[in-house]
Amino acid sequence: MYNKNSDQDLLTSGVIAALGAGIVTSFAVSQGQNPLVALGITIFSALVAVLCSQLGLI
Repeated sequence: MYNKNSDQDLLTSGVIAALGAGIVTSFAVSQGQNPLVALGITIFSALVAVLCSQLGLI
Protein backbone atom coordinates (compact mmCIF):
# COMPACT_ATOMS: atom_id res chain seq x y z
CA MET A 1 0.00 0.00 0.00
CA TYR A 2 2.75 2.47 0.89
CA ASN A 3 5.93 2.28 -1.19
CA LYS A 4 8.79 3.85 0.78
CA ASN A 5 11.23 3.13 -2.05
CA SER A 6 9.39 5.09 -4.72
CA ASP A 7 11.62 6.82 -7.23
CA GLN A 8 10.17 10.32 -7.33
CA ASP A 9 12.18 12.74 -9.38
CA LEU A 10 13.56 15.94 -7.92
CA LEU A 11 10.94 18.18 -9.52
CA THR A 12 8.00 16.14 -8.22
CA SER A 13 9.41 16.11 -4.70
CA GLY A 14 9.99 19.86 -4.85
CA VAL A 15 6.49 20.66 -6.06
CA ILE A 16 4.84 18.48 -3.41
CA ALA A 17 6.99 19.97 -0.64
CA ALA A 18 6.40 23.54 -1.82
CA LEU A 19 2.64 23.00 -1.97
CA GLY A 20 2.57 21.65 1.56
CA ALA A 21 4.71 24.46 2.91
CA GLY A 22 2.82 27.05 0.88
CA ILE A 23 -0.47 26.12 2.49
CA VAL A 24 0.92 26.72 5.97
CA THR A 25 2.71 29.96 5.07
CA SER A 26 -0.34 31.34 3.23
CA PHE A 27 -2.24 30.97 6.50
CA ALA A 28 0.60 32.79 8.28
CA VAL A 29 0.41 35.65 5.76
CA SER A 30 -3.34 35.89 6.30
CA GLN A 31 -2.58 36.32 10.01
CA GLY A 32 -0.21 39.22 9.32
CA GLN A 33 3.23 37.74 8.61
CA ASN A 34 5.47 39.51 6.10
CA PRO A 35 5.00 37.85 2.66
CA LEU A 36 8.75 37.85 1.96
CA VAL A 37 9.46 36.04 5.22
CA ALA A 38 6.71 33.54 4.37
CA LEU A 39 8.22 32.98 0.92
CA GLY A 40 11.65 32.38 2.47
CA ILE A 41 10.17 29.87 4.91
CA THR A 42 8.39 28.08 2.07
CA ILE A 43 11.54 27.83 -0.05
CA PHE A 44 13.68 26.69 2.88
CA SER A 45 11.24 24.02 4.02
CA ALA A 46 10.78 22.74 0.45
CA LEU A 47 14.55 22.43 0.04
CA VAL A 48 14.89 20.55 3.33
CA ALA A 49 12.05 18.21 2.38
CA VAL A 50 13.60 17.48 -1.03
CA LEU A 51 16.99 16.90 0.57
CA CYS A 52 15.51 14.48 3.10
CA SER A 53 13.63 12.71 0.32
CA GLN A 54 16.75 12.34 -1.81
CA LEU A 55 18.78 11.04 1.13
CA GLY A 56 16.09 8.48 1.93
CA LEU A 57 15.34 9.89 5.38
CA ILE A 58 11.60 10.06 4.73
